[in-house]
Amino acid sequence: MQLRRKHREGAEVFTEALNDIMFFLLLFFLIISTMVSPSAIKVNLPSSGDGPKAIKDKVLLSVTKDHKFYINDVEVRFDQLEPTLKAETQAKQTEFVRLRLDQELTIQDLADILQIGSKLKLNMVIATQSVKK
Repeated sequence: MQLRRKHREGAEVFTEALNDIMFFLLLFFLIISTMVSPSAIKVNLPSSGDGPKAIKDKVLLSVTKDHKFYINDVEVRFDQLEPTLKAETQAKQTEFVRLRLDQELTIQDLADILQIGSKLKLNMVIATQSVKK
């Protein structure tokens, strides 16, 4: 009487589906890695929807589309913008300036104003118009 089998069955791992799973994971990570930009700057953009109303700022810098600068409704030439802005913020004892810029201005115009604010160590906030729904 022979109680042992001649052929033993070994454990098997079926890997046919593993190739498909690995391919989809590779594809997923390749697509996601192209969407993520490592040099992206996170910016909190101002909301243009209905929200809480801001307290009226003490210093307001407005720029029209024909490049006329106004600090608290007083017209100022661009070459006098930095000293006037410095004097206004020191007089009002604030470091916050609200910017009201016409939408037809270029990014360079905004960059010039922000550079002046950076030199004076001011916090500048760009005002937006709320969208009516």
